[in-house]
Amino acid sequence: MKITAVETYVAGNPWKNWTFAVLRTDEGLHGVGEGTVNLFAKTVEAGIRELSQLVVGADPFRIEALVQRLWEHPYTHGGQIHGCAVAAIEAACWDLKGKALGVPVYDLMGGKVRETIRAYANGWYQGERTPESFSKRAKEVVARGYTALKFDPFGKARRTMSSRDEALSIDIVAAVREAVGPRVDLMIEGHCRFSVPQALQIARKIAPYDPMWFEEPVPFKNTDAIKRVAEASPVNIATGESFSSLHDFAELMQDAKVHILQPENMNLGGLWTCRQVCALAEAHHAVVAPHNAQGPVSTAMCVQLAGCVPNYLIQEFFDEFNVGWAKDLVKYHVRFENGELTIPDVPGLGVELNIEALKKLPPYDPGNYLPLFEDGWERREGKGGKKG
Repeated sequence: MKITAVETYVAGNPWKNWTFAVLRTDEGLHGVGEGTVNLFAKTVEAGIRELSQLVVGADPFRIEALVQRLWEHPYTHGGQIHGCAVAAIEAACWDLKGKALGVPVYDLMGGKVRETIRAYANGWYQGERTPESFSKRAKEVVARGYTALKFDPFGKARRTMSSRDEALSIDIVAAVREAVGPRVDLMIEGHCRFSVPQALQIARKIAPYDPMWFEEPVPFKNTDAIKRVAEASPVNIATGESFSSLHDFAELMQDAKVHILQPENMNLGGLWTCRQVCALAEAHHAVVAPHNAQGPVSTAMCVQLAGCVPNYLIQEFFDEFNVGWAKDLVKYHVRFENGELTIPDVPGLGVELNIEALKKLPPYDPGNYLPLFEDGWERREGKGGKKG
């Protein structure tokens, strides 16, 4: 089998344009992948097309050799953007291989270790930054069957917060805890906002509300700062979504101060490196909760990993809180029920893009991104002002 063409598509999801790749082959099979990243959808799409000269004519079964070529031939490590372009191609190869052999991707990575994976909701708090708005929406999420949910209560905070703004943030956490009760897990998102002292101050103030973790409280580039916060925080620290290499995780895990890792398939260049991160975590008695804040193919990729990774803790899930037309974009074999996602048993990734529907969806809009350091980003309307 040889790859004969690489196609790219961008869907104008209002809070983050989604970037997809489809690989065609000389045997009539095709594979789908995703390479979504905030703001740089067209940049990643261009990256996929530039890399396609290294892909067309290749054997999609030889995934490791192909991925090495995609990283090494440019002689540039383009970080997250490069990783997302590689990931879209790599995932499509796994999808092709699974379809050709008639097995799910997880069977190619060790075989199934579970039937379902627990999911936590994200993207659910589209609205005003008030305790009342967060509380109301949290109750709605739990009523839909979720047993865990994540949110960022910190507005546009950057490095420090005023006492008034910090108090509002803590009030939001308290309101959500009161709304959902003690048995629902809460994850508090930090989006790399804070300095070490500010992060530790916040960690101490949210601790009484028993969060499952405090996510990326300090900039991910500063591994030393992450470790300092993790060592002193009364709340578990989770991080890793922004890392773009296995080496980043190796450095973080040198002294195992962080034991909840959040590898991102896109940034890392695909499923196999993410699977390697999971093994690295296992070697340090840590667990993984892979990041997933993109489109439905990203979810399918994560669920395949959940099927074969023994130290998988929980899966981030946006799909039920996306724009209404998203359900028409894919034929999807992952189901959510009673707080769990099913691990599908169909060949490949377990998802198919509806190309004809995709062509009719809202197009790329440069304003479709999350401006995380501006007021009102929680509404997820995008800078372009288009609502989903």
